[in-house]
Amino acid sequence: MRIPRSLRVLVGLAAAAPLLATGLLPATAQAATSAARAVPASTVVRSASGAVRGVDTGRFQEFLGLPYAAPPVRDLRFAPPAAAASWSGVRDASRQSPACLQFQPTGVREEQAVSEDCLYLDVYRPRTLVRGARLPVMVWFHGGGNTQGTGVIYGGGSMATKTGTIIISINYRLGALGFLAHPALSAVTPGGSGNYALMDQIASLRWVQRNIRAFGGDPGNVTIYGQSAGASAVCSMLAAPSAKGLFDKAVVESSSCMTPRATLAAGEASGVTFADAVGCTDPATVVNCLRKAWPGTLVANQNNYLGGPKVGGALLPTSPKDAITSGAWNKVPVMTGSTRSENRLLSTALAGITAQGVVDLVSKTYGAKAPAVLQLYPLSSYKTPYDQITQIQTDAGNACNVELNARAMTGQVPTYRYEFDDPTSPTLYGFAIPGEDMSNGHSAELQYLFDFTLGEKPLTATQEKLSDQMMRYWGTFARTGNPNSRGAPTWPQYGTNGIVEQLRTGGASHVVYDFVTEHHCDFWLS
Repeated sequence: MRIPRSLRVLVGLAAAAPLLATGLLPATAQAATSAARAVPASTVVRSASGAVRGVDTGRFQEFLGLPYAAPPVRDLRFAPPAAAASWSGVRDASRQSPACLQFQPTGVREEQAVSEDCLYLDVYRPRTLVRGARLPVMVWFHGGGNTQGTGVIYGGGSMATKTGTIIISINYRLGALGFLAHPALSAVTPGGSGNYALMDQIASLRWVQRNIRAFGGDPGNVTIYGQSAGASAVCSMLAAPSAKGLFDKAVVESSSCMTPRATLAAGEASGVTFADAVGCTDPATVVNCLRKAWPGTLVANQNNYLGGPKVGGALLPTSPKDAITSGAWNKVPVMTGSTRSENRLLSTALAGITAQGVVDLVSKTYGAKAPAVLQLYPLSSYKTPYDQITQIQTDAGNACNVELNARAMTGQVPTYRYEFDDPTSPTLYGFAIPGEDMSNGHSAELQYLFDFTLGEKPLTATQEKLSDQMMRYWGTFARTGNPNSRGAPTWPQYGTNGIVEQLRTGGASHVVYDFVTEHHCDFWLS
């Protein structure tokens, strides 16, 4: 029997002595916890599969490379995740696992190890705990277009220390290995093929339910959060019946739950094309053939199938948009938002575009709307033609589509909306364009929330102030379902007034009411 949520919150507060220095706890909770003594926790933890030995860094503890499912290789390739094997003795948890096989090249640094054997997660917790601690848990789904990226570049130690939360970052299968649908694979996959990555994510949440108490976490207070493709995964969890009860709050960063998703039928049709291209043409042996195909051959044919989650099987019977609109979804408090200029990073292929090139591209892309687009976004208002076109694309895309998340969810659940806007923010490693302003691009907020290893350069002292504020907002939301913490600017719910918290340089964050006007959302959503 689950303890009522109100009692779980009180237990969590009483266990959270590390938070006394952060200002996250109300005064009554601080008084209640003052008598409790936090001590350095043992680095040996007994999980459901066996004992693990993590690392005490002096600031936090980390338990790295923990298997949440069996290696998805051989007969488990293109199959639902199977249970991880148990072990005797104490497993070393001081080293991270490889990233999952990458189907595109920019989601990790060049030296990053990759493997199909990749279904592992990393756990970060405060160094000191009181006996019986039940800390909030945050599970991170990384981005990367469902084709690249890894959980291992998102260190959670600083967040865990500052906010008294347990941070978990997972790997999940990418590219065809995570999202290939095919009629023959659906025949041997309960719930239908095309969603192996979503199955991995659900398996990781079930691992949390079985194991997180041993690490001092509360399985009844779990927040899922993700960015870009990882945020799309959060949307899928909100709609997936089998994810019900596995999480209690959700954060959707730079992705819209309200955009269309591919159907299982369309995915299966494209999967036949993919299998033919790989050389698996015999319907009687296609499953075995795909499971034995050389990984490089799968990667080489990445463009020959329909990627992303598939709607229509038992795992995801309806799209997140339809589920949320109908009210039949896994209702939990939600935070959602985007960065000020998402497409500065998403549209780097347009580097060097000319003023005429912008006119031509706008005319081609927006048709009858093109004259109005160019009038709303005159080149004279922007630094360069690249700056102009990427702001057009930002507003037409993530900025206003993420707005639809808040509009659909508010009134159903507590909903908080943000915009990340630090014009000094670094871009990602390898994405800088000489002469262009790359701040506030897609993924800019990640370095402010994690000990992130894919940033272009370290944060400055001023940027660290915003980072500290954001970690506390996110951590407080994970604890209570409300991001407001003592000493931070007030963050109201989105509500009927469309209130947005703008996360600003140096922590000078404030409420804005004109987001829709600034990004011309009435125009783009009409």
